[in-house]
Amino acid sequence: MDNSPSIAVLRGMKKAGLDFVVSVPCVNLKELISMVDKDPDIIHVPVTREEEGVGVCAGAYMGGRRTAMLMQNSGLGNSINALASLNKLYGIPLLMIMSHRGVEGEPVCAQVPMGDLTMPLLETMNIPFFVPASKTEAEGAIVEAMTTAQEKRSPVAILFKIGFWRL
Repeated sequence: MDNSPSIAVLRGMKKAGLDFVVSVPCVNLKELISMVDKDPDIIHVPVTREEEGVGVCAGAYMGGRRTAMLMQNSGLGNSINALASLNKLYGIPLLMIMSHRGVEGEPVCAQVPMGDLTMPLLETMNIPFFVPASKTEAEGAIVEAMTTAQEKRSPVAILFKIGFWRL
């Protein structure tokens, strides 16, 4: 368990100073969500949809919190308007930690279309993103992504492909 991908992500989140996290259920994130929920240094708020999470995190940011959303990349489509008309417009940083479904190794064919579109959508929206391939890279990428979000006053995404969760 100490060597799990979820532990590496949580360590990165803590190094980045994240203290407020919303989450949308995802099979790949279930262990991480459970750890975040039990962490006394992080306020965790489960949400039902990604755009709800964007709004909750925006409010927490205005209250002085460093925020992140744990989500599946398929939820990016649900949150595009909120990210554009709230975070991008008003310069509100948000770290989106995404389980990137629909890529190599994906067993569910319905995940593939959004898997293919995730990076192009992020590029179109001028949302920087990182794709760490290992647990070691994950910690540093999370810190760098949060620094980028704060400096650019923008949402930033980290995409963890299916293989990452099986390391």
